[in-house]
Amino acid sequence: MKKSLFFILLPLITITLTALLYLFNFISGGISDGVLLSFRWITILAISIYGIKKKNLTTWILISLLIGGCIGHDFPKIGSEFQILSKIFLKLIKTIIAPLIFATLVHGIAGHSDMKQVGRMGWKSLVYFEIVTTLALFIGLAAINLTQAGVGINQPASSHENLPDVPVQTWQDIILHIFPENIAKSIAEGHVLQIVVFSIIFGIALLLVPDNKRRFLVKFTDSLAETMFKFTNIVMYFAPFGVGGAMAYTVSHMGLGVLVNLLQLLLTLYGALIIFLLFVLLPIAFIIKLPIKRFVKGVGEAVSIAFATTSSEAALPKAMEAMENIGVPGKIVAFVMPTGYTFNLDGTTLYLSLASVFVAQAAGIHMSFTQQLIMVFTLMITSKGVAGVPRASLVILLGTVSSFGLPAWPIFIILGIDELMDMARTSVNVIGNCLASAVVAKWEGEFDPDGAEQRLQTENSNVEI
Repeated sequence: MKKSLFFILLPLITITLTALLYLFNFISGGISDGVLLSFRWITILAISIYGIKKKNLTTWILISLLIGGCIGHDFPKIGSEFQILSKIFLKLIKTIIAPLIFATLVHGIAGHSDMKQVGRMGWKSLVYFEIVTTLALFIGLAAINLTQAGVGINQPASSHENLPDVPVQTWQDIILHIFPENIAKSIAEGHVLQIVVFSIIFGIALLLVPDNKRRFLVKFTDSLAETMFKFTNIVMYFAPFGVGGAMAYTVSHMGLGVLVNLLQLLLTLYGALIIFLLFVLLPIAFIIKLPIKRFVKGVGEAVSIAFATTSSEAALPKAMEAMENIGVPGKIVAFVMPTGYTFNLDGTTLYLSLASVFVAQAAGIHMSFTQQLIMVFTLMITSKGVAGVPRASLVILLGTVSSFGLPAWPIFIILGIDELMDMARTSVNVIGNCLASAVVAKWEGEFDPDGAEQRLQTENSNVEI
């Protein structure tokens, strides 16, 4: 007991001393950078010792975020080389996504479900997605109109950042993007929605096959899904290195000073996302009687990964597993969450509405509320199906504002802190899609948190034996 208390008190004491030292230096100055650096890393060491004793993956992911940030700030040349760790982690995660979605969806449809239920889940998911993303859109609009974060910004003389070239998408292109022409190509290019469509059609086709011929593939997909979840557990041991490397690269690449000029915009986004979580997602969670503590604990790892890597795909396998453990049937998780990655990007929708008005404010162009609504609804539609494009939200934003006669230079200002903003909006995307799977399960009458908890306790007791 005394030892465990020591490992808890040690990081608390060092954090307190370091915080007091920074406060004193801020008020009166005179403390050398070397002393601050030393205390910073003594604190990191104390927290790391606590993490070793804790032996919890979520704890280690959070500690790695802190370590990576300090490495990127104190040793930027070294931190910039750590991107290789995040790239390795993302590659390993991407190998999981296609077989996991295929196996869980096909088994869910052919093994337990029927075509009517697939149709019900489809329209229920789309209705929920539309309601929640519309609320996110209005919260983003309200936030930027309240803070006026773009007002008073002077146009820079030049910009050295380049956005990736993405062709303008028509509504026909958006619809065509949903359907795969080559499943191998869809897997290679990471088009999640195309994999979902293929898996749904394959599962329905398998459902129409006689039982004696269907049995083998149903068992195979069930076995494949279980294997891919175990594969995910193995890959997750590398997660602390991956997220730490991502954070080290981000801080070394951008520095902390970038927050000074754009702090108001950044705080506007973070504040709006917090309001969305507290006043939209949390009430929904209470309505469906979601066990909040278990939900927060379950999705913690997935959200931490999404925050550090700015990749929703990286968090998908762990998020799917977490929701099954909370009580959402696998067939619903497998259908709702991958589909939501295209149609239910709550954080991205909120960001787009906020950023588009910010552009108008920075350019000194007044837009009526009606004009703002038309623009952000256009953004919400054109953003579908381009989640795999680097900095896709900025690219879509650039194309839309130009069509409304707004200048592009404010977008290049946003580009300076896009990674920091992407961390928050990606995390909210993951939380929103996790909650969406629980909502659809409740709507279908198949949400069973108590049964899932009993199953987990049984599995844990078997492992201990």
